[in-house]
Amino acid sequence: MHNSGQVAVSPQEKKRFFPPRTHGYPSAAVSAGIVLGILAMMIIPAAIALHSVRTPATLEVQPDASPHGYTWSLLLFIVPIVVITVWFLPIEELQIPKRAFGWTIGILVPIGCLLDVIFAQWFFLYPNPQATIGVLAPAFGHWVPIEEYFFYVTGFITVLLLYVWLSEYWLAAYTVVDYRGKALALPKLLKFHPVSLVVGVVLIVAAVAYKKWFSDVHDGLPGYFIVLVIGGLIPSMSLYRVTRKFINWRALSLTMFFILLVSMLWEATLALPYGWWNYQHRAMLGVFIGAWSDLPLEAVLVWLAVTYGTVILFEAVKIWQASGQRARQVFLVGSAEKTLNHQRR
Repeated sequence: MHNSGQVAVSPQEKKRFFPPRTHGYPSAAVSAGIVLGILAMMIIPAAIALHSVRTPATLEVQPDASPHGYTWSLLLFIVPIVVITVWFLPIEELQIPKRAFGWTIGILVPIGCLLDVIFAQWFFLYPNPQATIGVLAPAFGHWVPIEEYFFYVTGFITVLLLYVWLSEYWLAAYTVVDYRGKALALPKLLKFHPVSLVVGVVLIVAAVAYKKWFSDVHDGLPGYFIVLVIGGLIPSMSLYRVTRKFINWRALSLTMFFILLVSMLWEATLALPYGWWNYQHRAMLGVFIGAWSDLPLEAVLVWLAVTYGTVILFEAVKIWQASGQRARQVFLVGSAEKTLNHQRR
């Protein structure tokens, strides 16, 4: 029976009006470059526009202007966690790699908390105690609001959960299909990536030079910047060469944009103007954004470094779990070498 609502299209017409793709998906290196290009496309004009503010407006803030503001602001992470776990994942019956997820969070959360335990005394300030519930947690040098530790726990979970959901569902077309097969065929995971080391060293040297000769705050070292570079450098230098082919770069880029948007809303609009927390300028690079209450550049970079490092570590742990082998075998020896040795026997 002929359906008058449909129009038959010949193969020749299809080729004419809907030509086939003449290119494949970009390689891992090209995908990484595209992510950097998109970030530059956003950051450069934003930086120019913000720099045009020569005389930043000042905000008159009373001590009780935002009672428990820092505490309530943790919902910026808690709500996405609840929405993804209670709605997005169950509605499509998606199964996240729970062991890889747990291992990654179990590694990253203590590292994030150590940032406060060790470095809070040199990097951070908490000028408005009324913005918290008033419960203090231990750290070297001085105590910190307990919200700080909830901040790291929920922050890392949000970053990773968002990336997993995007990679497994929303942008699943760009995820490696035969993950286990490719994991079993890999050489060892720990492979030195010299480019990451060179970039890290150049960034640190440039930061120290800038602070000494061009910054308005010459004293001290750009300690926070150095910690961020080293924190992002370690997983990249040791795991990037292998994991780059497994990373869903589109999911990573969208995760970065979401987290960056949340962080700017959080810090530039709320945290610094209302004294929830602040930064010790002596330990910063010396690039402060006047239009955003003198927000240091490091406050923007930290979220890019956290997202990048989280995804690399997660993909490395996921490869290890997918291979079904011991950690030492996967990270130090390699599946291919194990198979070859077994055949020789």
